[in-house]
Parts: sequence; structure tokens; C-alpha cells
Amino acid sequence: MSDVQPAAAPKKPWHPYLVLAAALLLPGMGHVLSGKPVKGLQFAFFVVLFGWLTTKIAPAEATFIGQHAGGVFVWCLSVLDAYRLGRLRWEEWRRKG
Repeated sequence: MSDVQPAAAPKKPWHPYLVLAAALLLPGMGHVLSGKPVKGLQFAFFVVLFGWLTTKIAPAEATFIGQHAGGVFVWCLSVLDAYRLGRLRWEEWRRKG
């Protein structure tokens, strides 16, 4: 008798567009849905940190986006990375399934 179990089918990941929507709503949430919660927490931390830093550096007459440009920039990078990660996981699952 063999104790070898058949390989379980890989768990279906979140759809990349849902990952994108989550990343747009909350910084780091797209990474959480893609299975990388630590990376999502790191992005969220740096969004807050750089957003706070640019409020201290930006001139008072700057717009809201201008006063928080550092955080907005990191958030945009987070969105792109989360979507890329979600798309890669989705395509990997599709090819295995």
C-alpha cells in the first residue's frame, strides 16, 4: 500500500480586477488578497510615512495631493505592484488548472 496522496488542486486566487479595486480603495489591501500580507503592510506603512513627511515639507499653499505627494506616489506604486502580483497568480492558476 502506498501512502502517497494525490496533489490537491491549487486554490483559486482572487480575480486581478478585484485585487486592483481593493488596492485602489486601501493601500496594501491588494497585496493581502494576493497572499502577501507583510508586503501589503509595508506598503501601507510607507504610504502613511511619506504622506506625513511631505505634509511637513510641502508649502502651505499646495493642494491636498501636493501636500501628500509622497504617500500618493507610494500608493500608486502599491496599486501597480498588487495588480501585477494578482495577474501573475491568476495566470499561474489558470495554466495549472
